[in-house]
Amino acid sequence: MTKLTETQTIILSAGAKRADNIAMPLPNGLAGAAAKMAVNKMIEHGWLQEVDANLRRNEPLWRETGDGHGTTLVVTDAGLLAVGIEPVVVKTVIATAEHPFEVPKPMPSAQRVGTKQAMLIAMLQAPEGATITEIVAATGWLAHTARGTISGALGKKLGLIVTSAKEEGRGRVYRILISQ
Repeated sequence: MTKLTETQTIILSAGAKRADNIAMPLPNGLAGAAAKMAVNKMIEHGWLQEVDANLRRNEPLWRETGDGHGTTLVVTDAGLLAVGIEPVVVKTVIATAEHPFEVPKPMPSAQRVGTKQAMLIAMLQAPEGATITEIVAATGWLAHTARGTISGALGKKLGLIVTSAKEEGRGRVYRILISQ
């Protein structure tokens, strides 16, 4: 087995303590060519893995890949074992990178009755669905507010799956998929 250097031990130990075993940021004073050489050696040994960074969660970047994307470094099971730590959560990051479009489970929340959001949900759960024009008329919102609520509050925060389809005579109709 290869003996770890002090720098490698610091990087792996720090990464093991962080959420999702992210090895970034690297220790102070380790930058440029020295950082690249150390990281590449650790990747060769299988102690670190380069994965797509989740910029929405502000994961620190190892390197930019262009178009607003980048990668970060994750301590692997072998890296954890190299510093004497039992592997636990590395598989979560890899699974997330392999399945980025999984729909999150809706969080249970107490829905207040009589709110505009509750009215919107009822409209979208109806078999006929609702158009933006119908939603604007019912809620008094502007069209961009209605679309933002569908995307943000219903889709991202409540985890509801909202579909839309163009229908002849009505235009784009929005519906909430109801799971059986």
